[in-house]
Amino acid sequence: MTPMSEELPKKYKPKEIEIKWAEKWESDKEYRYDPSVPRENTFVVDTPPPTVSGSLHMGHVFSYSQTDMNVRYQRMLGKNIFYPMGWDDNGLPTERRVQNQFAIQCEPTLPYKEDWNPTPAPKKVRELEKVSRKNFLEACSLQTEEDEKKYEALWRRLGLSIDWDQNYSTVGEHCRKISQNSFLDLYKKGFIYAVESPVLWDTTFQTAVAQAEVEDREKHGNFHDIRFQVEGGGDFIISTTRPELLAACIAVVAHPDDQRYKGLFGKNARTPLYDGIVPIIPAEHADPEKGTGIMMICTFGDVADVDFWRAEKMPMRQIIGRSGRLVPVDFGEEPYKSGSVEAANAAYKEIEGLYAKQARTKVKEMLEASGALVGELKPTEQAVKFYEKGDQPLEFVSTRQWFIKILDHKEELLAQGRKVQWHPEFMLKRFEQWVEGLNQDWCISRQRFFGVPFPVWYPVLEEGELDFTNPIFAPESALPVDPQSDCPEGFKEEQRGKPGGFAGDTDVMDTWATSSLTPQISSHWGLDEKRHQKLFPADLRPQAHEIIRTWAFYTITKSWMHEKAIPWHHAAISGWVVTPDRQKMSKSKGKAVTPEGLLEEYSADALRYWSARAKLGQDTIYDENVFKVGHRLAMKIFNASKFTLMQLQAAEADSSIGSWNLADVSQPLDKAWIARMRTLLGSASNSFEAFQYSAVLLEVESAFWDFCDNYLELVKNRAYEGSDASARKSAVATLEWTLKAFLRLLAPFLPYITEEVWSWRFAKSEGAASIHKAPWPTEEELPLPSEQNGTDFDAARTVLDKIRAEKAAEKKSIKWPVTSLRIAGEAATIEAVKRVLNDVISAGNVSLSAVDLQAEEAPLKVEVVLGTSDGREK
Repeated sequence: MTPMSEELPKKYKPKEIEIKWAEKWESDKEYRYDPSVPRENTFVVDTPPPTVSGSLHMGHVFSYSQTDMNVRYQRMLGKNIFYPMGWDDNGLPTERRVQNQFAIQCEPTLPYKEDWNPTPAPKKVRELEKVSRKNFLEACSLQTEEDEKKYEALWRRLGLSIDWDQNYSTVGEHCRKISQNSFLDLYKKGFIYAVESPVLWDTTFQTAVAQAEVEDREKHGNFHDIRFQVEGGGDFIISTTRPELLAACIAVVAHPDDQRYKGLFGKNARTPLYDGIVPIIPAEHADPEKGTGIMMICTFGDVADVDFWRAEKMPMRQIIGRSGRLVPVDFGEEPYKSGSVEAANAAYKEIEGLYAKQARTKVKEMLEASGALVGELKPTEQAVKFYEKGDQPLEFVSTRQWFIKILDHKEELLAQGRKVQWHPEFMLKRFEQWVEGLNQDWCISRQRFFGVPFPVWYPVLEEGELDFTNPIFAPESALPVDPQSDCPEGFKEEQRGKPGGFAGDTDVMDTWATSSLTPQISSHWGLDEKRHQKLFPADLRPQAHEIIRTWAFYTITKSWMHEKAIPWHHAAISGWVVTPDRQKMSKSKGKAVTPEGLLEEYSADALRYWSARAKLGQDTIYDENVFKVGHRLAMKIFNASKFTLMQLQAAEADSSIGSWNLADVSQPLDKAWIARMRTLLGSASNSFEAFQYSAVLLEVESAFWDFCDNYLELVKNRAYEGSDASARKSAVATLEWTLKAFLRLLAPFLPYITEEVWSWRFAKSEGAASIHKAPWPTEEELPLPSEQNGTDFDAARTVLDKIRAEKAAEKKSIKWPVTSLRIAGEAATIEAVKRVLNDVISAGNVSLSAVDLQAEEAPLKVEVVLGTSDGREK
């Protein structure tokens, strides 16, 4: 028996509750990691750092709440929790936001202005202000700091039990040091190389992108049937959707078994418009069923062109430049062979400087005029490759980039992925399919500004060219460095860019090159070995399914390359929040709802409830009706708890009752209820151990409503004013333990309302000032199982349901008298009814003399006859 701490509040006011407890959790340092606790009793989370690009949306609330539920469960098991938060604030999203916010553009050649400050720009600005690299980076830092404050405030309001002392920014000094150290370590181990090579290039952002950042989008196109001539006589037709690449054609290929073209192998073709001289070659990848079965190889239309060009060591005719415009070329100079140099140059001048799409239209007109275009265009829908954040199709452009070798290690990486326990299990298949389908090494360099620089300089040769064959690497002790402003050892700043001097690498790392190190960033890899051993590998990586190919894969890759280890033991993969038309909720697609207003309207607990309703890996439709259900549950916890505690207060006021505990549970109904709870506790623990939080909520919520609607109704009269002291003590002991159990079972999902109710009575008595440090309820709390297995409670509930249904049908209150209650069923069922009959007739307002029990070989049947207001039969 435990006294109340204070008078119970009259109304449920979620906003006041949230503010009060969020402040107290922070002041009490409730969620701080304790580094003195051994690793075996610590649960480590590799939290996803959200991209800092304006605002969080309900998709973030969805997945981060799910992680917090698993974390809170582990904390209640007595685990020391390492639960950090990072901000992914480098890369294109930040640059894009800053550019739009302040109407500025980075121009690295401009000098730094100390007195310049970014100011928000009007919505419509025709021309962007050009600023120096340093000014631009300062604007990025300023904006991300503001955004991060808003993100943190939202996470705190949502009740995420994060240790805010374990906070990092992926472009901060600590992360830059870890990331640059990773680069140097992988270079020394032979995993990293730099090469001039065709890469996927976004012409809008002027940067290379990796295979994992590419998405296919369905686009309308047209097949152009173009007639090629054959040297020595004859012709053939090639069908292509990209006629603007004719000037970049280096070969024509067909399948070696294609009888239509076998006679052409070894000969040369002549391209229309440019009279380019190209070989006709057999190639296994040519599909006889596609188009006309014969195709041109261009530098570069797709990855097949790149592979063929590389395998055959053919010349490169790069006509699309970094801006997406067609660059100047000179037919007659290598590698642009032509049988009609003057005509070829004249034709190319027509498209020089145009964007690819514009050139396509112009080339089509030129082909028509020359007679080389055969028939009408043939419409088609085709998958076109885009950068996931871009608006224009990607091109293959040859540039010098840094790469990590992954194609040589696919089997090892598959093996590492299989060592991780994936939740749900089928997500492993997505990982495997991605690794098996890889066709490019990981390009980790980006031609941007706000990111982690490569710690590399290059000697400047006498003629002014950079000597890429002898890079100068920063020593580990100097990290982090910015080669654009720092000097390599042995050089002075005045030697920058001059013959005999040096030049810094101008690129920055792909954001994933840093984000793939989040376990090591948290563990302080390379900086604090003792801490690293305590935190690495992590226990849990929570993330969304669409970034298995990026974040999960790259993290597994780097952990294996650095330490031959897996980065975490479990990967919990969340689904998407989707719109009613099943589209992903996404800021970039204009389909996002921000949570601030919803928190005000429904409460943090209500939004967390919505998140908890969805299984891991399962997409869920955004539906505000579910918020209402969550709010109703929180309110029911508030009201049912108050009602239960009032029963306990009344019992405490009765000197004949004395104290109580579970050893005082003596009545059949109470024992049956305890048996039901015993099953629930075991099931809930098993589900949480498997990260199946939604299954826990489903069972616990169902049982809680059963408690409110049935057990509480059945037992309240006995608890409040029962004449038998032992029966009353049995009731209040069961009620008190049940309330404590439900509050703890629901605490991971609804942390605010459960903390509030816990504080009313249990915070002092249970040795846990916060419910979130209280022990998770288990079967060990309960007395040894009795002969009761729950059937007594089921019988009581069934009979009470029949009584209530009859009264509801007649539009009578539950207190309306019953003059006849006939219950028939199998002997065992009737015996169960007998054991709980007093509670049933008390709850249903039935006199004992009105009850007729009949044992018979038939399912349970209940007949109810209501009386008049004075108790007579109607």
